Amino acid sequence: MTWRGDSDAEERKRRSASRSSSRSAPRLALDTPVTYLKGVGPARATHLARLGITVAGDLLRHIPHRYEDASTITPIVQSSVGADITVLGRVIAKGVLPTRKGLRVFQAVVQDSTGMIEVAWPGQPFLDRTINQGDWLLCTGTVRFFHGRQLQPREFVNLGPEEEGTAEGRVLAVYPSTEGLSVRLLRGLVEQHLDLLLPLVQEPLSRELLEAADVPALPDALRMVHRPTSVAEAARGRARLAFEELLCVQLLQRRANQIAREARGGRAFVNRKQLTSQLRAHLPYTLTHAQVRAIREIVQDMSSPRRMHRLLQGDVGAGKTIVAVFSALLAMENGAQVALMAPTELLAEQHARSIGALLAPLGITPVLLTGRLGAKDRRAALTRLESTEPVLAIGTHALLQDGVKFADLGLVIIDEQHRFGVEQRAALGSKGQTVDVLLMSATPIPRSLALTLYGDLDVSVLDERPPGRQPIATGVRPESARAKVFEFALSQLDAGRQVYVVYPLIETSEKIDLKAATVMYEQLVAGPFATRRVALLHGKLPSDERDHIMRQFRDGEIDVLVATTVIEVGIDVGNATVMIIEHPERFGLSQLHQLRGRVGRGGEQSYCILLGDVGVEAGERLGMFAATEDGFEIARADLQLRGMGDLFGARQHGLPAFKVADLLRDEALNDTARRLADDMLRRDPLLEAKEHDGIRHVLTVGYARALDLFRVG
Repeated sequence: MTWRGDSDAEERKRRSASRSSSRSAPRLALDTPVTYLKGVGPARATHLARLGITVAGDLLRHIPHRYEDASTITPIVQSSVGADITVLGRVIAKGVLPTRKGLRVFQAVVQDSTGMIEVAWPGQPFLDRTINQGDWLLCTGTVRFFHGRQLQPREFVNLGPEEEGTAEGRVLAVYPSTEGLSVRLLRGLVEQHLDLLLPLVQEPLSRELLEAADVPALPDALRMVHRPTSVAEAARGRARLAFEELLCVQLLQRRANQIAREARGGRAFVNRKQLTSQLRAHLPYTLTHAQVRAIREIVQDMSSPRRMHRLLQGDVGAGKTIVAVFSALLAMENGAQVALMAPTELLAEQHARSIGALLAPLGITPVLLTGRLGAKDRRAALTRLESTEPVLAIGTHALLQDGVKFADLGLVIIDEQHRFGVEQRAALGSKGQTVDVLLMSATPIPRSLALTLYGDLDVSVLDERPPGRQPIATGVRPESARAKVFEFALSQLDAGRQVYVVYPLIETSEKIDLKAATVMYEQLVAGPFATRRVALLHGKLPSDERDHIMRQFRDGEIDVLVATTVIEVGIDVGNATVMIIEHPERFGLSQLHQLRGRVGRGGEQSYCILLGDVGVEAGERLGMFAATEDGFEIARADLQLRGMGDLFGARQHGLPAFKVADLLRDEALNDTARRLADDMLRRDPLLEAKEHDGIRHVLTVGYARALDLFRVG
């Protein structure tokens, strides 16, 4: 029993403690520690810190990662099998049910004013600890028939037990959460303090920047993301926050590029148009607009007094090599030497043959330098490099050896640049004084993404295919069509063509039920290709043996090459017209595109066949791949499906992490940010004008690199 007097004493004690606490608490500001916020104690502050929320302003910057639209609720009585619906109801019963296969399913019966429906979460029995009888759930999913109507939500929000908190007719923010802090609790904290914190927010961007990007002011944007009236309004608020991040990154990268350019003293080549004009006159085809644009950008770089550091990036077959040749001739007609480094001997030999044929009418013979050269040929090659003759050297890592000396190296071209380390690229450039550098990559990336991902480089993108190339016929075929697929391959072999068959694994695995190259090689040799010349190629073979097999295939001594993705970046075999890829669902779209690029290099119609039984989702993905040869669109789809880290790996290791922005979703916004950053730095390189005070503060507080790049502090 509690006496009234005890209760009054406790109340007076509580009020006194509250007054004492209010006297010691600091005046509310964006940098006020969260422990002073109402509803946040030491334990809760610890949980918030795990989310990066340590001061009041962090609460505003903790942005929802999705929204549930409670404005389009379907009455449960109207839910029909097959319909995609959002329902709002109270849990009136719940439990965990086992299945015959050992799977445990959490089920709840949800009721609104019109009826009831069963909601099920297979394999998620732990939800029994967080969803209670009496809680209101907002669930979105497709209704199916399972002993009656059942909803298996792809998204749901637990709104708690209070009926007035159901927020029907509102858009509900779903926040990133952590153990000890539910989404509902986070939403309540933000809602409780939003009106107090928003008036403290100052807009760091000028009105001109906001208008140019067509985004709202920061206080409005924060209200929109935390308390939106519609999903579209939430997206508009998010765009403002994304724009600020993108603008900061563009300013940092472009300022860094400015400083790097100023530090790169180089030689200014003169565009004499001697060798380059001769080459253009002898070309058997017309350059694409993209090639002309890239050549113009490179000539402008090489003609400036600063060293060039440019990436030439384009799709398979986009014509990067001829652009590199024009660059080489510009250096050579100025009396300089050029080195083109390729990752494999086969690719170096291929470049030497194809470029040699292009330059033969000009009386120029490239020098080939690889590890396979005999002593006599090597001495002859080194002698030419040490002379003052303007020469084009084509080779592999052999170009990096200490004994290789150039009399006057003026331009370095590195093919498949991602196959070389930074040290290797720098080592080749160090063999001359103030050497211009041109990097080439066949990984297709949409132009605006390339300009951001490779922020430390100038970028030229070849986004057109040369005219006259026949499209590669691509199809997805089920396992039941295997016999017909190989019959078609045999018909191509009978016509004198060659065939690739690619597998995702070298050897069979107990963990993954996939066909492997070594096993299938034996079956193909004994089966459909019994009378053909077949070879096996994979990454575990010694490099000399791999090169020997690929040379045999190139020279027509092998009919069928059974391989893994070791052929993804390989040589041109114009006579190869069929690419069969087994288990295509195991490959990324960009990887499939690189493999498909191994055929279609001659004048004959070529084919890429994706063979195997795949699921519905994989079938849609592969169907999209089969419908287009545009590597940039494929890269865009791969980005959506696999994420940027998977697609680019270590090549984007220097890219700042974004909290809100997404380079793919915000591509147009990123273009705007880059354009505005260029304009700002052109007018005010150190952002010293008063109109830039706000963004300068954001940079110097949030980005450590800004202290050096803008000479602050």
